[in-house]
Amino acid sequence: MKYFNHLPELHLEGFFHQKPKVINKYTDRSKLAYSLGPLLYMPATRPDIAQLIMTNKYKELVALVICLEDAVGDLEVKQAEELLISHMAKVTKAVMAGQLINETTPLIFIRVRSAQQMSEIAVRLGSSLEQVAGFVFPKFSSVNGEGFLSELQKINVQSGTLLYGMPILESPEVLYKEKRMAELLRIKEIVDRYEELILNIRIGATDLCGLYGLRRNSQTTVYEISIVNELITDIVNLFSREPGGYVVSGPVWEHFSSNQRILKPQLRETPFEKQFGSEGLRLRKELISKNFDGLIQETLLDKANGLVGKTIIHPSHLLPVQAMHVVSKEEYVDALSIVQQANGQKGVFKSEFQNKMNEIKPHLKWAEKTLMKSDIYGVFHENSTFIDLLSEPVFS
Repeated sequence: MKYFNHLPELHLEGFFHQKPKVINKYTDRSKLAYSLGPLLYMPATRPDIAQLIMTNKYKELVALVICLEDAVGDLEVKQAEELLISHMAKVTKAVMAGQLINETTPLIFIRVRSAQQMSEIAVRLGSSLEQVAGFVFPKFSSVNGEGFLSELQKINVQSGTLLYGMPILESPEVLYKEKRMAELLRIKEIVDRYEELILNIRIGATDLCGLYGLRRNSQTTVYEISIVNELITDIVNLFSREPGGYVVSGPVWEHFSSNQRILKPQLRETPFEKQFGSEGLRLRKELISKNFDGLIQETLLDKANGLVGKTIIHPSHLLPVQAMHVVSKEEYVDALSIVQQANGQKGVFKSEFQNKMNEIKPHLKWAEKTLMKSDIYGVFHENSTFIDLLSEPVFS
């Protein structure tokens, strides 16, 4: 897959100082972990999954999860499994026929209910397992974690392919204050034993809020839900800690279009007006009407708190989240300068943009991550921003 592959070459040249590069499941794990920008969930019972992949229906789609868990009713599981096998057989046939190529084949993950179901599905998929990038483990805990990961390890050995695991932290034990740190430490101990199989750590905000009967609206970010915000802080603190830190992904955004509002829109007028004038203000109004302002605000807060990527449930969310992950020219130049000058001859220097001091030691890890993301999502030209990409009429 490749980000923004749907854009004409002329637009890519116009927007990007450095264009995104091709990624697949065999890309180095350290880079692949940063590649799951917006991860789109679909219930396995959806009948057109294979068709939408093969026809490139959602042109911005680069990674998806086919869900056998909460998105599927308990009485639908067998039907969902049958459809999943059928979906993957059709995708595999399209790959073998050359209908799908590296640039257009999304990374496909499967969310399973249990380690046993994962094992059975892996056998039933047969050669189609090669088109799967990994499995998502819901309600991952110190009780079931070892089972998920040891079974995944066996599947990798037996199948001869590469499959990653993505634990979702969403169980009561990680949220309840008196149990949280002990449980997180036990989970960390388990995932560390299988480090090479872990692509990233995900946070299940919907399940966590549900434990207290909470549900945030489209104008409230997850960071304003105090008990979940506390947990995010602890997860990032523990799992993203260097050396050997894991990529932690942003919680799900579950809202789409609605015209009813209570709170003031969260997108400032100035950047839109400065970029496109009156047309920019029209774009801002359209984004607000689609409830994208809350999504954009939460994605900005994800990035500020060290989270990369986001779980989404609607294709209209793909482009906004992708656009927010493109590296700015200023970030890229600063990062490149920091890495190039990390030779011990100096400790601090003025940014080429003349607006900040770059300290090599405290900013080196940030710089390395930024250059990694620049390969994946690309780098904007100096005068381009995410607003330019959102002005493309591709979401509906």
